[in-house]
Amino acid sequence: MIHVYTGDGKGKTTAAVGATIRAIGNGLKVFFVQFIKGAHTGELEIFKNFPELIEVYRCSTGFVYGKPEPSQINVVMKCIQEIEILIKKQHYDLIVFDELTVGLNTGLVSKEQAQKLIDLARDAELIITGREAPEWLIERADLVTEMKKIKHYFDIGIKARRGIEY
Repeated sequence: MIHVYTGDGKGKTTAAVGATIRAIGNGLKVFFVQFIKGAHTGELEIFKNFPELIEVYRCSTGFVYGKPEPSQINVVMKCIQEIEILIKKQHYDLIVFDELTVGLNTGLVSKEQAQKLIDLARDAELIITGREAPEWLIERADLVTEMKKIKHYFDIGIKARRGIEY
């Protein structure tokens, strides 16, 4: 099944991390891919405790403001090639493409590249996260959850907090 966690509310990556922990707890093999993100996050510390069950791959481009820089596009092109090789080489029960929709919406990842990654992941449960999931992805998914922001403390200037947002 293909799961998509999207929307402007908090909790997309958190839901994917929760599903990952559940999978690991049941002995499933997980491939957790993070697009965009490069900063340390708390889940990485937990994942380190299960090297036989989870492989984390980070494709860090830094935040994209407007059109991506050529260097950012080059990083993602290399990452996609490596991700494709890893998926073909290894069996995973669950694959997470965290922030893939951000890559799509910023132009770092093309629709064709995303579709190819999704096709390669066909033998695994697949979770895709990120804001503004495109309509074609929503149509293709088996489960779509929208995290809707009703109220958020970021709006009054509270920054991301260690252990809560990262």
